[in-house]
Amino acid sequence: MAGRILILNGAPRAGKTSLARAVQAEMPGQWINWGVDAFNAALPAALMPGIGLRPGGERPDLEPQMRRLYAAYFAAMAALARQDFDVVADLGLHADYASPFDPMDEMERALSGLAVTLVGVDCALDIIMARRNADPRGGFYAVGPGIPPPVQRWQDAVHAHKNYAIRLDMGVLTPEAGAALLAPLLGVGD
Repeated sequence: MAGRILILNGAPRAGKTSLARAVQAEMPGQWINWGVDAFNAALPAALMPGIGLRPGGERPDLEPQMRRLYAAYFAAMAALARQDFDVVADLGLHADYASPFDPMDEMERALSGLAVTLVGVDCALDIIMARRNADPRGGFYAVGPGIPPPVQRWQDAVHAHKNYAIRLDMGVLTPEAGAALLAPLLGVGD
């Protein structure tokens, strides 16, 4: 029997990582957090920001690598699930590249036949900006007053053309409350 796969899709600083940790802590099973940060930690600097490449076609030099990176990423996810591990992944899947590419296509190919739940993670831009301004990660995050264009692009692109099992507003919900709303989707408490 294969493990469950829970994909949390949303913009950076929307609350995906905190929700993933709550799933690990609150849900029965052996949940491996195989999200963008875990994958990108293994990449060399030349491939960064890896599968966290933001929308807008800003890095056409890296885009040819995206298909291969996502294929490898989802293949590893599938391998974990096929070994009966549950997998939670916090991602920012979008198709806003300079060249046509949608990582959802790679996901569907690699995870075919597995139990996948796709969750949209929302958060108001003012809350996202407050989180960015509070912890800019040494300049990794665009910060400042107003909404920087990259932040708006994330918000616009990350949920476009996605069909979710549920959408959670993690600007309003605590991580534990979000995990509790996911439990019925994952067969917990039936």
